[in-house]
Amino acid sequence: MLWLFAVIGVSVAVSLLRGGKLSNISEIYARGWWLLLVGLGMQQLANYISTDQRGLAVGLVLSSYVPLLLVMLLNQRLPGMWIVGVGILMNLTVIALNNGMPVLPEAFELAGGNSGSLLLDAKHVILDSTSHLPFLADIIPMPGSVISLGDVLLAVGLGIFVEDQLRQPLPLFRHRVQGQAGSAADERGQV
Repeated sequence: MLWLFAVIGVSVAVSLLRGGKLSNISEIYARGWWLLLVGLGMQQLANYISTDQRGLAVGLVLSSYVPLLLVMLLNQRLPGMWIVGVGILMNLTVIALNNGMPVLPEAFELAGGNSGSLLLDAKHVILDSTSHLPFLADIIPMPGSVISLGDVLLAVGLGIFVEDQLRQPLPLFRHRVQGQAGSAADERGQV
């Protein structure tokens, strides 16, 4: 998950280099944003489920994609959201077909892990010859973790969204409050 924060940091830096404003962070608006907290919370909760309850952990991870996809659908017109949606669907598909996210042991070792600890994780399975859609598995080593192609697309889409939002001009009315024509006039019609 640390790599995701790095992507957001790079997106902010690129935006600032391209004329974006850091003050726009408070103006970022996404419909149903609280569903992100629900989905990510469900994924984090799955980390604490013991290996003997693998079905529960995988079910929780699969269910967590529902609120994440809803956020994408609610905000589909915003830049980067379709890329985020494709990444989410890629991860959902490979996890559902393999009863867990397949992980390439060599990539896990390159990322700094011990391949023996993969067996202890309730959400992950070892990538082998019986794995379905291995190209969608966690095969890309990053410092401290292994990510999938779906994770890459998710990060790219999120980066596009953040960069776009920081380069937006400040809205006339903060926090999307709508005004009415003539609302600045007093009772006599004078401003």
